[in-house]
Amino acid sequence: MNKQLLDILLEKARGKVKCIAFPEAEEEKILKAAKAVSDKGAIKAVLVGDAEKIKAAALLFDVDLSNMRMIDNTDETLRSNVSERYSLQNGLLSLSSIKRKCKDPINFAFILEALGDVDAVFAGLVHTTGEVILAAQTFIGLMEGISTVSSMGIMDIPGYSGVHGTLLAFADAAVSVAPTSEELADIAISTCDTVRSLLEWEPRCALLSYSSDGSAEHESVEKVRKAVELANAKRPDLLIDGEFQLDTALLKETARKKVKRESSVAGNADIIIYPDINAGNIAVKTVQIFAHGDCYGPMLQGFKKPVSDCSRSAPINELIGNIIMLAARA
Repeated sequence: MNKQLLDILLEKARGKVKCIAFPEAEEEKILKAAKAVSDKGAIKAVLVGDAEKIKAAALLFDVDLSNMRMIDNTDETLRSNVSERYSLQNGLLSLSSIKRKCKDPINFAFILEALGDVDAVFAGLVHTTGEVILAAQTFIGLMEGISTVSSMGIMDIPGYSGVHGTLLAFADAAVSVAPTSEELADIAISTCDTVRSLLEWEPRCALLSYSSDGSAEHESVEKVRKAVELANAKRPDLLIDGEFQLDTALLKETARKKVKRESSVAGNADIIIYPDINAGNIAVKTVQIFAHGDCYGPMLQGFKKPVSDCSRSAPINELIGNIIMLAARA
């Protein structure tokens, strides 16, 4: 991870150390990444699952568990207690259903987060993104005013000189495939809130298109324009603007030529929102291949409380970076 970004996030995480639950605690990479971040003083790691199996995995992979806590969801007394507490908070699920769902460590971890026993959940090495999202939606729920789950990330682009040096936030390149105007508005709002909590930037969010401020007409352009209107109506406190081409969003000279009105975002964006997952995926891989840049994330957003997903093929170093991002956000 970019040293500047890592230092910022570590300092923030160490300022108020949070409890992060790991429901895939029998996995070697999860154990080693959680241990590494714990040793940095950035989190209190909570390993959720069968305690005996976690201990056996730690022994096998030579991981010292002394500074990490275990919560054993196979303990029937504990499971009953947690289920009863959660049933008082959530009237939609029956007590018997909650007790049954608590047998799965990922569900148990999200219930612990909903109860405030942990501050965030990190998963995805074993479970698919869809499984992580479903569990989080079921037990955590979405933020007030948000009806779209999405993801965001941070690019570190060599040679780029933006508002925050080589760093640029983006969404959504991983979850929302073909967002509607309403969904794009939610993605923009969620990303602004995530970036503010994560990095303490003052978000300047640009919704991207092949058109800049009316230079072209097409239903795909109109979708982005409507999203900007909806986002501004829902959250007038945020700086969200568009539709902009990428150069209009990021380059002041281009913005002066193409935007003939006042805009706090044009030429100064620190967040870019892609019109769909095609554009997002292509852009991320273009940065990685041609600019030799790094893209950190994805971080899930839109939930009431922090949730992080990871790639099932992620190396340990990437997991460490993503855990630190989650800790700083929590």
